[in-house]
Amino acid sequence: MTISYKWLSEYLPVTVEPERLSRILTSIGLEVESMYQYEEVKGGLKGLVIGEVLSTEKHPNADKLTVTKVTIGQNEPLQIVCGAPNVAEGQKVVVATVGTTIYPLNDDPLTMKVAKIRSVESHGMICAEDEIGLGTSHDGIMVLPDDAKVGTAAAEYFQPYEDVVYEIGLTPNRMDAMSHWGVARDVCAYLSHHDKQDLKPKTLISNGFKIDNSSLTLDVSVENETACPRYSGVSIANVSITTSPKWLQQKLKAIGLRPINNIVDITNFIQHETGQPLHAFDIDKITGKKIIVKNLPEGTGFITLDEKKRTLNAEDLMICDAAEGMCIAGVFGGIHSGVTDTTKNIFLESAFFDAVAIRKTSFRHGLRTDAASRFEKGTDISATVNVLKRAAKLIKEIAGGEIASEIVDIYPTVKPKTEVAVKWHFIKKLSGKNYHPDAVKDILNSLGFETLKEGIDELRVAVPYHKPDISFPADLVEEIVRIDGLDNIEIPSSITITPAVDENFEKEIFFEKTANYLVGQGFNEMMTNSITNAAYFSEEEKENMVIMLNSLSAELNILRNSLFETSLEVVAHNLNHKNNSLRLFEFGKAYSNEGNSKYNEDARLSIVIAGNKNDDHWNQKAIAADFYTLKGIVEAIMNLLGVEPDSIEKNEVPKLHNHIVFKLNNLMLGAAGEVKKTILEKFGIKQPVFYAELNWSALYAFASKQKNKVKEISKYPLVQRDLAMIVSKELKWDEVQKTVQKIKLNKLQDIKLFDIFESEKLGNNKKSLAVNFTFQDEEKTLTDKEIDGWMNKIMSAMEKELQAEIRK
Repeated sequence: MTISYKWLSEYLPVTVEPERLSRILTSIGLEVESMYQYEEVKGGLKGLVIGEVLSTEKHPNADKLTVTKVTIGQNEPLQIVCGAPNVAEGQKVVVATVGTTIYPLNDDPLTMKVAKIRSVESHGMICAEDEIGLGTSHDGIMVLPDDAKVGTAAAEYFQPYEDVVYEIGLTPNRMDAMSHWGVARDVCAYLSHHDKQDLKPKTLISNGFKIDNSSLTLDVSVENETACPRYSGVSIANVSITTSPKWLQQKLKAIGLRPINNIVDITNFIQHETGQPLHAFDIDKITGKKIIVKNLPEGTGFITLDEKKRTLNAEDLMICDAAEGMCIAGVFGGIHSGVTDTTKNIFLESAFFDAVAIRKTSFRHGLRTDAASRFEKGTDISATVNVLKRAAKLIKEIAGGEIASEIVDIYPTVKPKTEVAVKWHFIKKLSGKNYHPDAVKDILNSLGFETLKEGIDELRVAVPYHKPDISFPADLVEEIVRIDGLDNIEIPSSITITPAVDENFEKEIFFEKTANYLVGQGFNEMMTNSITNAAYFSEEEKENMVIMLNSLSAELNILRNSLFETSLEVVAHNLNHKNNSLRLFEFGKAYSNEGNSKYNEDARLSIVIAGNKNDDHWNQKAIAADFYTLKGIVEAIMNLLGVEPDSIEKNEVPKLHNHIVFKLNNLMLGAAGEVKKTILEKFGIKQPVFYAELNWSALYAFASKQKNKVKEISKYPLVQRDLAMIVSKELKWDEVQKTVQKIKLNKLQDIKLFDIFESEKLGNNKKSLAVNFTFQDEEKTLTDKEIDGWMNKIMSAMEKELQAEIRK
């Protein structure tokens, strides 16, 4: 929500400095996320001055340049070389003197210096309107009226609009603060409470509204009273569609809105002033002079203002004429009924629509408009007519015309005010502060609450219509604490708590254990969005994925089935910022669709490595990370969790080279591989990337079944033996490990591959493996005879099972 300081101050009965106002807004729960100076003209015309051209003569070295003498009210006139064709003696002009910075439209800032232009010195610049942000024309210099006073600062002469703008982070329940007047009401309540004054925001004047005639009376009816409990409107004839007055344009520009024409600008102004959206229809385009609020049949086509044809849902509420739909109620107008430059007569709508219905329609069509954002949070049902009168009066003042009908106000069932009762002790219990009853009543009354009954232990109030979120006692306490100031919540000297007992704490232990290990290995944790871009996936992949019905954007429209794509986005982002050596991990969720509305959510752990394993050092060169770096990390994590896969299988997948799958009891624990070049190119990545994704749900399930055992460190020495053997080039290390495991040597503690040698001398399609075996007995020192016996068994198994040739 964007708030203008000057605009807001118009409704405050006292002056509040911008800095203090920022603190007040944050204190009452309207957190100021940013506060900045707004300038209608960038730079504020600082340093620019009004001058007069005293003389002109042709540049000696350039046909299209003119050497001028310009006075700016100082002793000596300035010599300025000018390239504009319209410069002439006696003109009043805007001069940028040496040292002044100008801000041309669609160009970089430019600071004036003494310059030689074709050998003639120039001390500044005579400005065109686009060069200083006062317009878009570059046909020549800006010529001012003869009464412009020489030496006057341009900022003083033009008086460009300046303001302080606040960006407020509104919570979804604060629709009452989605307007300048609503914010002013909260500020006045705060000032009344803290400055001990009775302050009220200035009343929005709708006095002076009168009906001129009934020449444009329309037949208005509401068929769906549930979706539209109140519908108000009035006809205005003979309006003139032109640009808005300067003050109105300046207010809208300050909050980031683009002025369109006086009618549209007034509806936008009223919306940001009061929080009530309005809509103007061109009466001459309304067939049958009827307005019907109803739903159209499922599948009906409708072209909106953005010229897109939309297919309506049967639940979409429409504003229709006798023939067709004119507007998606509370969301977006239609292309054929809106106000244009030729419009003469308008019907102005001010309505209250059901919040849930508007929100569904808005998301269904992807139309997140300002009007929809207000209606879906709940507007003030009591304000429709008063706001309509104010807008109509403003239209008469700015666009001319006459009120040409009675006010239509269809309000069949008057909505009663919500009543809420709160116990005094509950206020103290929830807020932690002992408020005086008078202070509580004053705060609530200043916010528009009406005291119905005050008892010894309870206060009952009627909730104002502009606060549809208030329905529980806790809501009232929140209002009291807000106006008292969230910064003023007392901190007690002691706090009594009942510790929560989490029965599933083991999951967090494994999570932290793994995360700490990865961080210790130089990894950084990343966090990515579970919603990603469907363009990353093939049609076949999408069949089992969860597609968003109401997507946040065209790029965020599907739930990921893997952390792969979102991880590569992070890699690409870091590489673009010259972070070339990456070690990243993420604990995240992946989703799948099994059909028949059955969806799965699985916990995953992704690991990404790119670049070097280590940095360059004076005594060590950088070593590039490879597939085995990643494989080692994955195996270390499984070992850390006490989970040992019973198989490692290699298979081909579309996105990874050297893809291996870790399995236990036929269940996949995870997979790893090198990302294929074709995939990397889609993300703009030009260096190797290694990726692993572990099934964290399965790993946790196996890890939680492991029983931790503590044993004494053996006092007997380890014994190591090496074995070299020639085997087929196609032999996988996994097969060597399984062959040794089959022998079931209890004293064998570890087996490692420490060298691979390939040469034609070894024979066709052969390689040599050097393997290290570690033995240990926890009860005695091993003898050579025992170890030799075990090594003989290993060699025999290698020769028999793997057709290995033992090298002597």
